[in-house]
Amino acid sequence: MPNLKHSALNKIVLIGASTGGPGQIEKIIRSLPQLSNTTIIIAQHMAMDFIPSFVKRLQEHSINPIEMSIDKSVIKPENIYFCHGITTIKKDGYGLSFNVESSKEYKYNPDINSVFNSFVPFVKDINIFAVILTGIGDDGVDGCKNLNIMGARAITQSEESAIVDGMPSRARKEVPNIEISDIDTIREKIKWFCS
Repeated sequence: MPNLKHSALNKIVLIGASTGGPGQIEKIIRSLPQLSNTTIIIAQHMAMDFIPSFVKRLQEHSINPIEMSIDKSVIKPENIYFCHGITTIKKDGYGLSFNVESSKEYKYNPDINSVFNSFVPFVKDINIFAVILTGIGDDGVDGCKNLNIMGARAITQSEESAIVDGMPSRARKEVPNIEISDIDTIREKIKWFCS
């Protein structure tokens, strides 16, 4: 088990979303207070050509730094990161850093399960809150389940509040202790977790 007792990363919110997600993620980011001891890592299915412009637009409305995950870059507390490609996390002498690669074997950009599952070894050392938002399919559900089994908190949208209920529906069925809330309540719970 990796030892991150002395890492500066204390709390991490992981957000996975697909169809219908950009607008909901924008509302979450706009509502956030100044982050303290919390890092937010977002995996939103989106064509690679559109992610930089989406991040740039969000930067204009956020009081917190927002950037894309960069291969070998150290994850800093109090930042918001957007993943792309196959983004995973690894531990090195400086803490946790991103490992980013492209792969045509994966059908999603980014692959939410890759991001979520790479955090499973660190659940005992970092307070992790996994969030599954609106989307088609089931990407992220396996990673969310594995995080939750190890002790991470997990939440997904109610059927009524999800624009597309594929991912939330699968998460509600497959993640044993997942919380279920509408998007406004999820936004408030994320804010509370970050405070």
